[in-house]
Amino acid sequence: MSDNQKNARNKKVLYGIIALLGVVIIVLGIYVYNLSNRSTTTIVTAPTKSASSEKASSSTKKYVASKDYKITYSSTNFIDRSTLDKALKNSTGADISYMMDTSEDGGDMAKVEVYYNKDKNLLVENLFKNGHSSNEATTAVVYDLKNNQIVNSGVNYDTNYQPSWLVYTWEKLTK
Repeated sequence: MSDNQKNARNKKVLYGIIALLGVVIIVLGIYVYNLSNRSTTTIVTAPTKSASSEKASSSTKKYVASKDYKITYSSTNFIDRSTLDKALKNSTGADISYMMDTSEDGGDMAKVEVYYNKDKNLLVENLFKNGHSSNEATTAVVYDLKNNQIVNSGVNYDTNYQPSWLVYTWEKLTK
């Protein structure tokens, strides 16, 4: 074998190794990209009140949107979504796990409707517990957006509705 043939063969082997490394790098890049863009669900539990309820809440379930519950934002031209989400978190402190929880210290909700009174800058949250026989809310919470505080809890005040717009609905889909 001449030197030219050896050099040509060595070049082919070198180019083959470089091509193989390139393919490996591309495959690893795609794998890492898919891992970093994978959708995940974070579960946050509501604060517990005692040691026994703390044990029960440590085994929380994953709840999946559109399977276990549904959230609908409407009339968001009256109130922006981030303000609404912040106010809901401040007024209830509850998360999806809490609302889905049917235990004694859980939310046990079937539905939550939130109305926005633009004139008074209030949110009126109607809470519907599971198993309630009428179409009326079992509890209402009135939240003042200006002062970031609950002004009425447990009572539904119709005067807070006028004029009001339905801006948020949460519904439990699983039985």
